[in-house]
Amino acid sequence: MVKDRKKCFTYLAAFIIFQTIIIVAFSLTVMKIKNPKLRLGGVTVENFNSTGTNSSFSMRLATQVTIKNTNFGHYKYDNSTLNILYGDVEVGEAFIPKGRAKARKTKRFNVTVDISADALSGNSNFNSDVNSGMLTLTSQARVTGKVTLMKIMKKRKSPQMNCSMGINLATRVVQDLSCK
Repeated sequence: MVKDRKKCFTYLAAFIIFQTIIIVAFSLTVMKIKNPKLRLGGVTVENFNSTGTNSSFSMRLATQVTIKNTNFGHYKYDNSTLNILYGDVEVGEAFIPKGRAKARKTKRFNVTVDISADALSGNSNFNSDVNSGMLTLTSQARVTGKVTLMKIMKKRKSPQMNCSMGINLATRVVQDLSCK
């Protein structure tokens, strides 16, 4: 009787150790939490208004922001902002609402940004870019949130986006959109 109990406890201990090894191996390989990817989709120029001088204008850009979640758990992110810059000067800003990207899915949403170049009229580089007909802008955003795996493991992740684009002022078309 005592021998049977020892044998049963030995099998139980071996089973628990085996299950622990499987769970640890699974969590270190398959369940590794990665940073989601934040990118801009196609950007279009909706409104373009030139006021008086050639170097003063305003425009509205419509774009699609994508958050690609490659994890096996959902990514819940907070409110954030998308900044459009010319050099180091901010010329536009858009609001990114809080949301949730499901596991192994891509969350897409549309954003509009109003660009005003009135503050850049004294910049000599800006005036030469406008006269050449090609305006180079960069966009930056950072979204903070948590990846939750199986409602047990939670880890903070903050994907960043840094995109550059060239806007042809004659045709009002965005060219050379590249994101890092």
